[in-house]
Amino acid sequence: MARARTGVVVAERFAASLVVAALGGIGFGLVFLLVRWSPVGGVDQLVADWANRVVAGDDGVTAVLRSVTRLGDTPVLLFVGGLGVLWLLVRGRRREAVYVAVTALGAGVLGLVVKEAVGRLRPLVEVAVATAPGPSFPSGHALGSLTTYGVLLLVFGSVRRVRVVAGPVVVAVVVAVGVTRVALGVHFLTDVLAGWLLGLLWLGLTAEAFRRWRRDVGLRDVPVTHGVAPEAADDLRPVPRGHVPALAHPWRVAAELLVVWALLLCTLFGLGHLLTAAGPDAPTRFDRAVSTWFAERRTPFWDSVLTPFSTIGGTRVVVAGAVVVCVVALAVARAWRPLVLVVTGMLGEITLFLLVTAIVDRARPATRSTDDLPPTSSFPSGHVAATLVLGALTAYLVLAGTRHRWRWVVVAICVAVPLLVCLQRLYAGLHHPTDVLGSALLAAVWVPATIMLTASGTGRAAAPPLRGGSPRG
Repeated sequence: MARARTGVVVAERFAASLVVAALGGIGFGLVFLLVRWSPVGGVDQLVADWANRVVAGDDGVTAVLRSVTRLGDTPVLLFVGGLGVLWLLVRGRRREAVYVAVTALGAGVLGLVVKEAVGRLRPLVEVAVATAPGPSFPSGHALGSLTTYGVLLLVFGSVRRVRVVAGPVVVAVVVAVGVTRVALGVHFLTDVLAGWLLGLLWLGLTAEAFRRWRRDVGLRDVPVTHGVAPEAADDLRPVPRGHVPALAHPWRVAAELLVVWALLLCTLFGLGHLLTAAGPDAPTRFDRAVSTWFAERRTPFWDSVLTPFSTIGGTRVVVAGAVVVCVVALAVARAWRPLVLVVTGMLGEITLFLLVTAIVDRARPATRSTDDLPPTSSFPSGHVAATLVLGALTAYLVLAGTRHRWRWVVVAICVAVPLLVCLQRLYAGLHHPTDVLGSALLAAVWVPATIMLTASGTGRAAAPPLRGGSPRG
């Protein structure tokens, strides 16, 4: 009996990834042959037509489907996979980082090769609600989401709590992305099935190759369902067991921050009221003079140089930058305080900007704008405020947490980006100079307040933010 049990355990540990790869390969081969010989074309078209009748004409459903399907977009997958690789590199897990990168990027290359080899056309439906370039078979979204989220789960799932919580989430996301591709009419059902099966094949093969790599260097083997890197579990945790809480007095800190936030909100309201006292379309003499000066100096060369900074200061890039800063700070510090600091700083900036710009209805400069006008009013500048707050918090974390020479390169970037974003907003005629000054006031008050109050809430005000929160220091 014991011998039989031992045989089962050995088979489970050494064959799980190969079984997954074999099943995925067999399934993909069958679907490929069915599609190649076209016996399922009628069923595919029936499913596509039915999905199109359900979705077409319902803007709400279409908007939800478009939002969900973005979880399988290549930029999103590259960003999520890149965050995972960055975390592993910061924590010194180079082997796992290479495994994640090869699996995720290799799946993308594999999908492109198969697409070109098969050359299947996209579905033709009555009412097109979405479009996608390139051949249809297999679904790149289905393949990419399964392999990228799957390989991250295999690595970070070495931590039991992550495995239990993230496992169902990953399955739900992968299934949802595949369903949206059919519902939006950009893939046949068999395209999605082929993407999933090819993803299982690739994920199984790379997992087995990684496990053999581990065995070659003398590491013990475990069931793949327990994660592929059990020895890395401590490094994969955000903070070690028995860590110090981010804030010893969270409610007190929240109340103090709320008071500062409210006072700053009133100050910005008052400043905005003064600037619009003569009317929302009546800028001050200083504003008019500066805006005119920039407008007279616009050239194609400076347009090409400064226009990218409009994107850099936009919501998506700033949010992505804040996420990267949080991940790196958490990986380095092994403490929650840097995360609390950045999240608090950015939430305060966003809420202050949205409330002030909603109430202070100030018109944009009358000079010609080189960009499409944003939907918000002119005061204050959201681009400038966001980059100032994120840049200042990042510079503080770096200066307080490390003494390496490269810290000055990061600080220089943190200073240069907000200045160039500010220059672009003035040059393009999207903001008055006083709008930018309002954003500078917001950052100048909110950032120091956030730093000081979150530091005082730890009970260790002098502790560096990247070294003061965990037993390992």
